[in-house]
Amino acid sequence: VQLVESGGGSVQAGGSLRLSCAYSGYYSRYCMGWFRQAPGKEREAVAAIYQGDGGTYYPDSVKGRFTISQDNAWSTLYLQMNSLNPEDTAMYYCAAIKGWVSAGRRLRGDIYNHWGQGTQVTVS
Repeated sequence: VQLVESGGGSVQAGGSLRLSCAYSGYYSRYCMGWFRQAPGKEREAVAAIYQGDGGTYYPDSVKGRFTISQDNAWSTLYLQMNSLNPEDTAMYYCAAIKGWVSAGRRLRGDIYNHWGQGTQVTVS
C-alpha cells in the first residue's frame, strides 16, 4: 500500500487542521494510524483505526481534540485536529499494516510496516 499525506501547514494556537492520507491497495482489514515526531523527540502515536471493526484509539495527549476517520470509499484516511497548541508541532505520518491487530497494540508504531513521507504541522 502507498500512503501520501497532505493538509499540513501553519496555524495559530487554538486553531484546527485536517490531515489527509490517500492510500491505494484496498484491503478491508488494515489497521491505520497517525503518528508524529517533533525534533529531538521520539515518535508518538496520535490516533489509530482498525478497519475490521471501526474501532478508534487515541493517547490521552490528544483525546477529545483529534479525530481519526476514513472516507466511505476506503481510499483516504483523515485526522481532524482541533484546539491545537504549540506542543502539537511535529511532522505527522500516516501508517498502515494489513490484517488483524489486537487492540492493545494499535497505537504501537513498531507494528506498522507501511509509512507515508509525512506532512509538517506547525502551531504558534
